Amino acid sequence: MPIRVHLDRVLVERRMSLSELADRVGVTPANLSILKTGQARAIRFTTLAALCRELDCQPSDLLFYEPGSLDDETDG
Repeated sequence: MPIRVHLDRVLVERRMSLSELADRVGVTPANLSILKTGQARAIRFTTLAALCRELDCQPSDLLFYEPGSLDDETDG
């Protein structure tokens, strides 16, 4: 998928664990792990907003579009 997730980098910068973030946002650590590893196929705007609120960041700090990914052809 051409969308890359930089959640791990932001967590390190904020010195926050995945479990702590999961508690603050109200999602399971397993679901955040799926997002963190890039295996998620979608994210709700409410979840994205909660992540940004708790990490004091913008969506662009978490998500990055990488054109030319191999999965581009199968997304559509």
